[in-house]
Formats: sequence, structure tokens, C-alpha cells
Amino acid sequence: MSLVEEVRTACAWVAERAGRVRIEDDRVEDHARALPVAAADLGPDPRLAMDTGSREARAAFALTLDAINFGSGWWPEIRRRPGASGFTTMALGLRERFDAHGPWSAGDLAAISAADIAATLGQDPDHELMRLYASSLHDLGAHVGEDHAGSFAAVADAADGSALALVERLAAWSCFADVSTYRGRRVPLLKRAQLTCADLHHAGVARFDDLDRLTVFADNLVPHVLRVDGVLTYDAHLLARIDAGDRLLPGSPEEVEIRACAVEAVERMTRARPELSAQELDHLLWNRGRGERYKSRPRHRARCTAY
Repeated sequence: MSLVEEVRTACAWVAERAGRVRIEDDRVEDHARALPVAAADLGPDPRLAMDTGSREARAAFALTLDAINFGSGWWPEIRRRPGASGFTTMALGLRERFDAHGPWSAGDLAAISAADIAATLGQDPDHELMRLYASSLHDLGAHVGEDHAGSFAAVADAADGSALALVERLAAWSCFADVSTYRGRRVPLLKRAQLTCADLHHAGVARFDDLDRLTVFADNLVPHVLRVDGVLTYDAHLLARIDAGDRLLPGSPEEVEIRACAVEAVERMTRARPELSAQELDHLLWNRGRGERYKSRPRHRARCTAY
């Protein structure tokens, strides 16, 4: 069994046993069929993706951004750009750095300081999130430098055209780690490792013919969209905690159930819309979540490095 298949199997197992989150089966097919789709809609946001420049720079951008593509538990307190989400704030800061000065080398990342990252992203250098970003980038730089002779594109090349193989590689790096335990069972979710494959593919760094075998990239926005749209139901106590702004503990039963049930719900949606893969549905749901209907309601927060 591939690691991605383990994600899929483990999440289905959690969904069968979940006591705080429920998939509303009678809503799955209608919701899937109601999602509008146009081929052009499935590409990345051109402000946040790097699809021009050298292949090495594009690979560096995707890997660097996805290595720090977490922090939603801290978004309420970080400095945001006007009208921008926390993620967009961070991604724009990184994109502007790459446009002005080019990518950091693997050696640069292995030694980068929290202050350097904060200056790039417009944040407080003493903020906990900047220290976590520095730690993640140290690990990325070390692996690119030691395992791939300093080449970011070589990371993609080592997968030999398989997104599943690249997920296996990235999942072994601490900067992409994302595994929980539920009732004694290991539950890998690997949001950022899987997302990196899609980002490298859409940036033209690599061509992965098995992207359709990835799962949804389970964070806290996609489950929120599914909840607001009635595909997921949370029990009253959990919903009250989220509405009150209480943070969930990463790896807690309720936090794992939210993410795992989102993965399984999207798997069921793919059966209703077989022309769409889970990663394509992820793109549609994530962008749907940028609408005011979803932004106006609290979503769950957990201070973790998974999302």
C-alpha cells in the first residue's frame, strides 16, 4: 500500500468511528454536482504561484512556500496585508522576495534565521511562528543540500514522474511531517507533502501522471466549507467551541476527525463526479472558502505545523 493509500484508508476508518463529526451522505452527491468547473479554474493563483523563470527557481519557490505553508492557528494575531488572508500575506511576501532577489539556496535555508524570514514576510521576528518557519526551512535546506546536491528541481526529478513517490520522499522529512494517532491507529494526512506535488506540477517543474491518486489536502478551510455547506456535521459541543474561538489541540480526537472526515467526504464526492480528482475538488472547495459566506463564520484553529 502506498503512503497516499494509507491516508485514504486510515481516514475512512476514522470516519466510520468518529463521534464528533459526521458525513451527511445524503448531501454528498448533490454538493459534488453543484460545484461549477471550468478547466481554467483549476490552475494556481498567478499572484501566489511562480510559473515563469528558470525551472530551478520555480521548484525552489514551490518547495520553500510549501515548507512554511502552515500557521492558520496563529492567523488572528499576525500582521496581514490589507484585504489578504494569513496565507496570502505569507505567500506574497515570499513571492516578492523571489522576484526581487531570486531564491534562497539550500545552504541559505539551512542557516536562515527567524529574523530573516520575518523581514521577508513583514512579521515580528520574535513571533513563535517565525521560529517554526525557520526550523522547517532548515530541514528543507539540509535535505535539498545533502540529498539532492543543492538542486530543488532534483527533488522533483527523483520521483521519476510519480506524485505518489514524491509524497513518500517528502513525508520522511520533518518539514513535511503530518501524522496523527486516533484510537491507537496511525493516521497520516500529509496535507503539505501532497500539495507540493500539485504545486510542482502546475508550475511546470514536473509532470505527474498520478495526481488523480492524491487525496484532498486536509487543512482547516476545506472541512469548514464542507461543514457550512452541510456535508459535514459537528456535534453541538465541538461547534460551540469553534464558534467561541477555542483552539483545538493538534492531534486531538476532534481535530483528527475533522480532517479525516473531510478526506473521506471528498473521496465520496469523487465517486459522484468521477471526472474530477480529489486534488481538483480541493482547489474548488478551497477557493469557495474565500467567499464571504465562509469567511464570516469561525473555522477550527489549531496551532500546528500541518496547516
